[in-house]
Formats: sequence, C-alpha cells, structure tokens
Amino acid sequence: MGWLVFNRPDVGNAMNARMMEQLPQAWRELEADDSVCAIVVTGRGSAFQTGLDVRQLSRDPQALRAMSRRTKQADLRLTGWHLGVSKPVVTAVNGVCAGGGLHFVADSDLVLASETASFLDPHVSLGQVSAFETIGLARRASFGAVARMAFTGAHERIGAREALRLGWVGEVVSADRLEARAQELAEAAARCPDSAATRKAALWRALESGLSDARGRTQ
Repeated sequence: MGWLVFNRPDVGNAMNARMMEQLPQAWRELEADDSVCAIVVTGRGSAFQTGLDVRQLSRDPQALRAMSRRTKQADLRLTGWHLGVSKPVVTAVNGVCAGGGLHFVADSDLVLASETASFLDPHVSLGQVSAFETIGLARRASFGAVARMAFTGAHERIGAREALRLGWVGEVVSADRLEARAQELAEAAARCPDSAATRKAALWRALESGLSDARGRTQ
C-alpha cells in the first residue's frame, strides 16, 4: 500500500510551490512501484487540504505565474486523475477540505471522511472563480449542493454527515479509525491487481461519457 500524506499542518496543509512541484513526482513514483497496489491520500493535523498557500506564492512570483498558466490551460498536476494514475486511489478526509483540496475528493476512486471533516469552497469569497474543483465534484455528486458552495463561497460549509448524504463521500468514521479504515478500503480495492486498472478505467469512462459508449468500451 502507498500513502500520500499532506504534512504542513501549521498552514492547513496548503500547497506551496515545493509541494506542487513534488506532487507529480510522488504520484509517478507510486504508480511505477510494483509493490504498491493502491494509494491512500490523507493529511496531518486538523485539516486535510486547504488549496494553494497564497501567502507563500505571493512571495514567489515565478511559481505563481506557473500555477496561473497551468490553471488557464487546464494543465493541472495535483491529483492521481490529473497524472493518469491507474491504481485505485482512496482519499481519507481527516479535517477541513477547502478550495483546491476538493480536487482530491472529486478525482478519487473512493472517499471516506472522519466525523470532524468539513468541505467548503472559498474562491468566490476571495474574488476568485470556482471552476475545476466544483465541476469535478458536480460530475459525481449532488449538483445543487455543489452549486450552492460555488456561488456562496466560505458561507457554505458541508459537514461530514451531510457530505455522506450528498454522495461526496462513501463513509464516515471516527477520527481515530480513519487511517485504519482507509487502509482496509485500499486493500479491498487492490484485490485482483491485474484487473484493477481495467475496472478503474471502465468506471471513470462511465462517469465521463454516455451510457452506450461507456458500455461499448468495456467489451
């Protein structure tokens, strides 16, 4: 089993320039490692992931320009989906998941959350556009709730139980059980590893295309 852990708890695990540079490398290493059959994503501290570290990026104009360029070109390299990872990905939301953190929920194969988890998209409250994160989430979950979050910004915070009801997560567990349960789910998802990539590809095609086309491609 492979673990990808956000470990900047003092800033809500926000992504600075170094983390954004290391994420693609980490995903590729996990994908290439034959001993890794599934990947768990989680965070340390009270937050799961709170998006870009805007304070750090404001002091690094080159990194800020690079991130802006990638966003405009829809060339993001943050999640397993962005990098074409074929192994099952389980996201364990341990706390606050905000802004760019929603990418990892929307792009994961399986998602579970601790009872203390919450979800919000503060982009509009900061004068920014809510785009890729909420688009991805709306494709796999309740559209109305996603739209409320996108339009009302930080004022709309979804708790773990409500996220379960909406289908954003598949299970809610106590905080002290989160990582153990994530491990169990990842191990279950990794059974029959020779066919895991095929199953994953078929399910995502079903989400991203019409019914007939998705079924035809699984033949």
